[in-house]
Amino acid sequence: MSSATPAAIVCRGLKKHYGDVKAVDGLDLEVRAGECFGLLGPNGAGKTTTIEILEGLTKPDEGEVVILGRRWGSQERDLRERLGISLQESRLTEKLTVFETLTLFRSFYARGRDPERLMADLSLEEKRDARVGKLSGGQRQRLAVACALAGDPELLFLDEPTTGLDPQSRLQLWERVAAYKAASRTVLLTTHYMEEAERLCDRVAVVDHGRIIALGTPAELIAGLHAPHIIEFSTEPAVDDALLARIPGVGDRRQRDGRWLLAAASLAEAVPALLETLDGAGAKLVSLSTHRATLEDVFLSLTGRELRDE
Repeated sequence: MSSATPAAIVCRGLKKHYGDVKAVDGLDLEVRAGECFGLLGPNGAGKTTTIEILEGLTKPDEGEVVILGRRWGSQERDLRERLGISLQESRLTEKLTVFETLTLFRSFYARGRDPERLMADLSLEEKRDARVGKLSGGQRQRLAVACALAGDPELLFLDEPTTGLDPQSRLQLWERVAAYKAASRTVLLTTHYMEEAERLCDRVAVVDHGRIIALGTPAELIAGLHAPHIIEFSTEPAVDDALLARIPGVGDRRQRDGRWLLAAASLAEAVPALLETLDGAGAKLVSLSTHRATLEDVFLSLTGRELRDE
């Protein structure tokens, strides 16, 4: 997407502290109109606080926020008409039916989408007359996204939209987000699922301790590792870093849960060299697997922590 594309979201110098905790610590961000942008990071990284500030639900201690060319505090009504928001936990009235819930949310907007169409889009037709309190977790999550779409928004905020969902429900939501973006709308989502970010997002910002530590397309960030493959293995007895540093073609080396992770430019060169090195050191290979580098490997390389660390 061209850098000339107008911005749907701009924030500069965003800060939010809770006592000694710096939830957001000088964050700068720009989301272009028509893109799906992801805030990627572990729980506690500052993603939810950031998105709540952008949604107008939390006031920052410092910084500037411009949403669709407007500012909170002076143009709130107009902004609310143009936004759709799905919170990390949506508390819906359990005694209302699915259709009643969507009709209620549609009534909040001057214009919007037909509740029947929303149910069809989110695969909720069979639950039309079911009470919210009787829905499964996946059905509730799809209903929450349907409510966020009730006003036919220009900009959609999704905070951890698929956390706790089964694989089928997750795929259904991914399809709806992709369809929404295909209609030239803008999406900002937070997630700690690497596959979700890689599949949906045009660009992602890796957030840690309230700051953006990397920004780009998923492919750009992964390419920044300069090693497209990861070799994961364990041995008996354990081997040390000094031994592995001698293996040609191996870059970044990290340990996780008793296993080594080696970044490699070529599996054809690195794996035989690894096996030869281990054999020469008298170490027995217990497990060995390889995979292409992912955004989780990017985060691990940048921070030494996993995306799903608490």
